[in-house]
Amino acid sequence: MRILPIAAALLAFPWAAGAQEDVFSLDGFVVTVSPTPRALRSVTSHVTILEGQELRANGITSLADALRDVAGLDIVRNGSFGATTSLFLRGGESDHTLVLVDGVQVNRAGGGFDFASLTTDNIERVEVVRGPASALYGSDAMAGVVHVVTRTGRGLPRVSATVEAASFAEPRDVAVDGTRWSADVTGGSDRFGYSASLSRESNEGILEFNNRFQRSAFTGRAGFVPDDLTRLDLTVGLTDRRFHRPTDGSGQVVDRNAFDFGDETLASLRLSRHVSGRVEVQVILSASELDGGTDDAPDDPSDTDGFNSLDHFRRTGGEVRANVTLGAAVLTVGGELEAERQRSFSESSSSFGTSHGRSESERSNRAALVHATTERGVLALNAGARIEDNERFGGGITWQGGVSAHLPDRPGTLVRASIGTAIKEPSFFENFATGFVIGNPDLDPERSRSWEVGVEHALSELATLQVTYFDQKLEDLIQYTSAPPSAGDPNYYNVAGAASRGVEFDASLRWAGLETGAAFTWLHTEVTNAGFDSGASAELVDGERLLRRPTHTFSIRGARGVAGRGRIHTALSYVGTRADRSFDPATFAATRQELPGHLRWTLGGEWKVLSRSGRSPDVSLMLRADNLLDERYQEAWGFAAPGRQVYLGVSMALGGGV
Repeated sequence: MRILPIAAALLAFPWAAGAQEDVFSLDGFVVTVSPTPRALRSVTSHVTILEGQELRANGITSLADALRDVAGLDIVRNGSFGATTSLFLRGGESDHTLVLVDGVQVNRAGGGFDFASLTTDNIERVEVVRGPASALYGSDAMAGVVHVVTRTGRGLPRVSATVEAASFAEPRDVAVDGTRWSADVTGGSDRFGYSASLSRESNEGILEFNNRFQRSAFTGRAGFVPDDLTRLDLTVGLTDRRFHRPTDGSGQVVDRNAFDFGDETLASLRLSRHVSGRVEVQVILSASELDGGTDDAPDDPSDTDGFNSLDHFRRTGGEVRANVTLGAAVLTVGGELEAERQRSFSESSSSFGTSHGRSESERSNRAALVHATTERGVLALNAGARIEDNERFGGGITWQGGVSAHLPDRPGTLVRASIGTAIKEPSFFENFATGFVIGNPDLDPERSRSWEVGVEHALSELATLQVTYFDQKLEDLIQYTSAPPSAGDPNYYNVAGAASRGVEFDASLRWAGLETGAAFTWLHTEVTNAGFDSGASAELVDGERLLRRPTHTFSIRGARGVAGRGRIHTALSYVGTRADRSFDPATFAATRQELPGHLRWTLGGEWKVLSRSGRSPDVSLMLRADNLLDERYQEAWGFAAPGRQVYLGVSMALGGGV
């Protein structure tokens, strides 16, 4: 396995002792909504910030699980741990959310992203920005952005490690169903900060056989400030994962040796330099790669059916920006070059023989952007636009704007509004498929237009309330048809449309050592143009809801310290009914179904058994139960979600720092 030797060398990085000055802190700022960090009070769209330290303290190790209780988001996992995991933001499609890791775009061409790949290891924070963001980031940011920001590291060197064992409610003749361990090192001085994290997770899944999940992950980041005018940031990430999948398309457990695999790599280098008192220049280089596929050999000599595939996807980019300070305003102008490339190979065997498929596709994109932010008294404003020149689908313009205002007689109340447009490029398969399916090289990007208004009120520093209303239109959605207009015509066209609107509610309270929060979402989705689809069982039905989007979701969470040595935490979440489709494995016929709502309760705690003294480490015991009520439910029709899970672990921390 390639991660372990690389990560071990980087974890052995020499410790840096130095001052405690915190030059890398992001407290009070958002880095995703504009080209330069913005204070929370001046943000004009609905933003949620998840702190990595709090996520790990609550036993959350998967980014998908961290996002489950965020207003406006819905997570759908196709069964057991490690199965394909999708995110639907404000009713958009699963490929309408841009995912960034320290500014690196990690979506595949066409916007697809599997959230089963990301952990919470080494995360400083996660910023969830709702609404169109193509004016800043280009394709894929149709419904919003999920930005993972890793730790730079600061303060005295610190090493921590955690080991955890899991037991699942599903009957199995073993005492331990899964294990997980992680190791971290962080530190830095007033000019240099570093962090590195390595983790390994393995479990047997929840099904009768062939349901193992394994994931190894390494992340490392370093920040260097050689002088008062210059800053350099480097990020590296590696992930290896394998998911054994015994189910067919209907969820039936039938295959004893099929598995999916994926190896992901990302790297970024960001250089910032103040060339004058008013002008800062940034140069950003980034790359992400994915090697993945499926291995499904015949189960035994009597089985003649088999399938193997291998896909390699690479995205590389370079960007130059100039941030010009003009009094209270910041004007940003920049340009970007990006290249995407995908190579695919497949082999299918059956009683009729063996067939092979092979393809290689690539495209490039050039873009220019302009963005302005300013604050005038109680007002904060932003506006921006981006021009795309894509090698395949030509040019286009996206834009966005917003305003926020503190009420003069109520300084704790903030009113905000924003509006914008966004695009999502076609996938390579939709553009260039050959054989039984024919791609359409003339496809246009999918498009969205969205606006929102919101009110936030702070009841002193202890409590906040936030309500947001949004309205989103999706147009030119790409749709497959098995019966193209003429023989030899493509199978994909820009024909479908949909709309969504809803209300998002957030509340938080910190009082007398108690930390609580709540989130609620009401979502209404509607198909406005079913395109080629027809019939009650179609994926898109005029006037009906979009699939897998619940109308109501609710969550409440809380945490409290105990006796100065412990901490307890709990979370209760409800996901309402959703429409989905079931498939008959014999006839491939689809039937529209309704998934019932489900309730999940998590309860856990931590107790410090040894406090740091001299060279002695902090040692804590952890106990947590997920889905404590053993609720039996499905997030995708036919694929059972995990029942009750109990986790027991021990953690150790040695050294100083944060």
